[in-house]
Amino acid sequence: MARLTGTQPVATRCWGCTAAAFLLLLLTVRAAQKADLSGDGTAATINHSLTLLQRLQELLQNGNGSDSVLRVRTAASDEAKVFHTHQLLLSLQSEVFESLLHNQSIVTLHEPPETAAIFEKFIRYLYCGGVSILLHQAIPMHQLASKYRVWGLQRGVADYMKSHLASESSQGHVVGWYHYAVRIGDTALQESCLQFLAWNLSAVLGSAEWGSVSVELLLLLLERSDLVLHSELELYTAVEGWLSRRQPEAAVAERVLRAIRYPMIAPSQLFRLQAQSAVLARHHGAVQDLLFQAFQFHAASPLHFAKYFDLNCSMFLPRNYLAPSWGSQWVINNPARDDRSTSFQTQLGPSSHDAGKRVTWNVLFSPRWLPVSLRPVYSDSVSGAVQPVRIEDGRPRLVITPATSSPDFAGVSFQKTVLVGVRQQGRVLVKHVYSFHQSSDEVADFLAHADLQKRTSEYLIDNSLHLHVVIKPVYQSLIKVKK
Repeated sequence: MARLTGTQPVATRCWGCTAAAFLLLLLTVRAAQKADLSGDGTAATINHSLTLLQRLQELLQNGNGSDSVLRVRTAASDEAKVFHTHQLLLSLQSEVFESLLHNQSIVTLHEPPETAAIFEKFIRYLYCGGVSILLHQAIPMHQLASKYRVWGLQRGVADYMKSHLASESSQGHVVGWYHYAVRIGDTALQESCLQFLAWNLSAVLGSAEWGSVSVELLLLLLERSDLVLHSELELYTAVEGWLSRRQPEAAVAERVLRAIRYPMIAPSQLFRLQAQSAVLARHHGAVQDLLFQAFQFHAASPLHFAKYFDLNCSMFLPRNYLAPSWGSQWVINNPARDDRSTSFQTQLGPSSHDAGKRVTWNVLFSPRWLPVSLRPVYSDSVSGAVQPVRIEDGRPRLVITPATSSPDFAGVSFQKTVLVGVRQQGRVLVKHVYSFHQSSDEVADFLAHADLQKRTSEYLIDNSLHLHVVIKPVYQSLIKVKK
């Protein structure tokens, strides 16, 4: 092949145009054949698309018929990666390349090392319509797709990121993906990352990526009442470690520490923190009012405490704690088989005044509960006939009720949350969360999209349904819940 020095030799350019024209002709013929054969019962499709893709890969690999050259340079290297390409194929996929190659056949592109490292993968996608990427390549590939306006690839990478939040990596990736989503303004990816972090916070707290959490992200997480973690003490310990490593300015540290819900920590643990926590000692003046208030909250009855302090804030609302005093795990084997029930106990309220009082809960699970409209009824037209009912007409149902009533319940309502654990990329994580209305014993959309008949259902782990029921007691007469 002739060497390119500015413009491609005429013979080679014509060969490239001919190959491109042949490609377009082939695609047109295939579409016409499909239309012609659609009404013929003896029709058959002869599909050599894989061979075509192989030929296109060979075009890129060997540079046959190349009519354009891309030179990719980075600031860290004097050498450029050279790609012999075909203008028509690049222009079909990217309006940016169409513009760049309009009046020149050699283009120099300047890329950072991360995108330059996978530029060959990016170009291969433009030829073949497919590419395989790894977790650490998602952001640079999305950057390339955005920069050169390859919208299909951009959407594909964003979907890949949303579906691989649970994938395990040595350094973690969800926090980095969240920060990237904020920078580019992808609110859908941003919300997916934030929700994953909230529902699987315990897994994140013990990972390497916890230290890379930004101040903004940390404050967003601390504001949420749907955080899933063992206890508020676990959250404080992780926040203390974050502050020790990051050493933010005092105003930031104090804002972070004031977002901890100290009334949700037992008095004995609060005493220990005051005596042993270096971070708390350093910023004690900024949170001493909250600590004093927490001790008072635990010492007095809720009704007496409310006479002097405003409880209308999230400080007195539990998060989704996994500790036994707040709920119970329930693994249901073969959940599509029949109805099941279980029971467990929780503490009456978050205050130590009520912590010694227990509430027993009964939980009923039905895999095929039928709404009233679908239940069998006798027909007048045929004596004794019953309308046929199919198993698939039913839907899963979960009912959570207190086993007994007590005068101690006065002024306390119970918010119920059901976490569904799923296995993703070899890890068991929370992907589905169902929250009950305060006045209801069940949630209408529970497992509405789950097919429990299929052993391959994403809701099942080894043909078992992994649930965790969380009870969040709220002093209803006192607290107006803020989301």
